[in-house]
Amino acid sequence: MPPKTVACINSTGRQAASFIRAASAVGWHVRAQIRSNEGLVAEELAELSNVEFIEGDLTGPDRNRLLAGLFANVKIAFINTTHWGDEVAIGKACADAAKKAGVTHYVYSSMPDHSAFGRGWRALPMWSSKFAIENYVRQIGIPATFIYTGIYNNNFSSLPYPLFQMELQDDGSFVWQAPFHPDDPLPWLDAEHDVGPALLQIFKMGPSHWKGQRVTLAFEKLTPIQCCARFARGVGRPVRYVHGPIKIQVTIPSGYREQLDILQETLADKRAPYFPGLEYPREGRSIWEGYRGIEEYAREVFPIEEYANGLRWMEEGVSTPSEADTESRPITPSGVPAQVRFSGAYTPRSHPEGLDNDFFVGSM
Repeated sequence: MPPKTVACINSTGRQAASFIRAASAVGWHVRAQIRSNEGLVAEELAELSNVEFIEGDLTGPDRNRLLAGLFANVKIAFINTTHWGDEVAIGKACADAAKKAGVTHYVYSSMPDHSAFGRGWRALPMWSSKFAIENYVRQIGIPATFIYTGIYNNNFSSLPYPLFQMELQDDGSFVWQAPFHPDDPLPWLDAEHDVGPALLQIFKMGPSHWKGQRVTLAFEKLTPIQCCARFARGVGRPVRYVHGPIKIQVTIPSGYREQLDILQETLADKRAPYFPGLEYPREGRSIWEGYRGIEEYAREVFPIEEYANGLRWMEEGVSTPSEADTESRPITPSGVPAQVRFSGAYTPRSHPEGLDNDFFVGSM
């Protein structure tokens, strides 16, 4: 039997790259659209077996031709649109091309539109565009499944990015300031580690099992206080949560600023659930048991990503965390490059999404 061929777009993004690694590892052929074959992630994916790049910009005039080639003779597809260009137009074009090509299982990475629940909640613009695409996919009748991804563990950085900065303190501890109520649970996901295996299992179970369903890919349900406690155990340093407004310390695109403003209102001030009506983490764990939780991420991956971004706090000493930080473990010995000290599942050298001036990572 010939190997499965799967189509992906935006293939250097965290979700798609995670899936491509998993699909390649089990021998599937991946047809992967990328804007450019330059960059660390593109270079890494190019070295994998069975990965074919389709290079081109989905915002350009050749979009329809590019998509026709992407979906030709393909029966399964994973599509995660982004806010580059007109996201809804791109999402509709992908769905039209997939239907025309005869795709039999179309997995789309969606997000909720909070305004649809009649509770006076405003829609987060970068999420509502995905919800609009989901509705279009349903309307045209492709056999489809819709994944809803939680907050990426990988969003955390000590760099001054809004919402998920782990701000390094003079005493070596970290502070995470965010508008989420300290007692409100949030969904968590390690995008690099867990999206790929979970998607692989969804595809293996097939469209007859998942057709039309929303699948919540979030493997932990933690309040900000609980998240910081587990992060502290992993990183071996005290981590304190501060319930406060989003800090804007770097230049950000106007569209992302609007997203943050409405997030503050809808999820923080009005305390709307992150995923209204959706169940987690039991559903995600039933699909993929080998997930990487926030504690493991903080211990094994966070220092590597920080090191790759030029930061060296992990090589400095720090006082032992207090008992209030729930038995924090000390960081591994300093003086040895982070790449040598940590091993195990795939961890990135760095990820270009987090460094672009006009793009911010994560489902936020």
